[in-house]
Amino acid sequence: MSEPLIVVEDLHKSFDHLGRKLDVLRGLDLAVGEGEITAIVGPSGAGKSTLLHCLGTLDQPTSGRIRFAGQDLVGLGSSRLAEIRNRMIGFVFQFHHLLPEFDALENVMMPGLIQGKRRKQLEEPARALLAEVGLAERATHRPGELSGGEQQRVDLARALMLSPKLVLADEPTGNLDSATSDAIHELFFKVGGEHGTTILVVTHNVSFARRMPRVVTMRDGKIYADEHGSSWRPPASRGRAGAGLEPNAPPSEPGTPAAAG
Repeated sequence: MSEPLIVVEDLHKSFDHLGRKLDVLRGLDLAVGEGEITAIVGPSGAGKSTLLHCLGTLDQPTSGRIRFAGQDLVGLGSSRLAEIRNRMIGFVFQFHHLLPEFDALENVMMPGLIQGKRRKQLEEPARALLAEVGLAERATHRPGELSGGEQQRVDLARALMLSPKLVLADEPTGNLDSATSDAIHELFFKVGGEHGTTILVVTHNVSFARRMPRVVTMRDGKIYADEHGSSWRPPASRGRAGAGLEPNAPPSEPGTPAAAG
């Protein structure tokens, strides 16, 4: 049996916050197979975004092990981590971070351009990705000329530009209306099926999570439950396990210790 694409063992992440130690990840264990599409859910502060940042090499854990594509990530130098991140991992965030001075096609090509690849080499696959996400006719439009849903489609196409093994998405539809969110959700399933890409999505959207093949629930920095999406139900109460799992709950801001969800 082949090794999972991602193996996480006894992962800890702590922050110093106002002179106090804040434990966000507390001995987390997780394995994700190649090609899996998984939702990560849980209340704000459970550590969901922190986990994605560690998996994406955007942050280093305090202790524990992360093995990705057969390589141990913890302890690698910053240049090697950047190489892995740029070549093997795609990111889709709630705030798309498209470059406003470049059009949609150029934004999709950007990961390859940063690596020194020629525009001529990148243009055809970038156009194909824009067509795949339904934006073939919007290639020359800049982000300010696109709707929120269109911008997020460009972001997804950009994440796929270098054919990554893993796509990490953190509340990708948190700022979109329900109809647009549903369309973006469909794109994730399409991309996973056609590209065989492993996808981890942090979401508060209950209907999206229920359609996932796998739903991992986090609570207090650990895995609280791991089940098939069709059998997953959000906790009925609004207690600690259930907070933040309403269909239109406002997402927390990632990247700060006080909102480490």
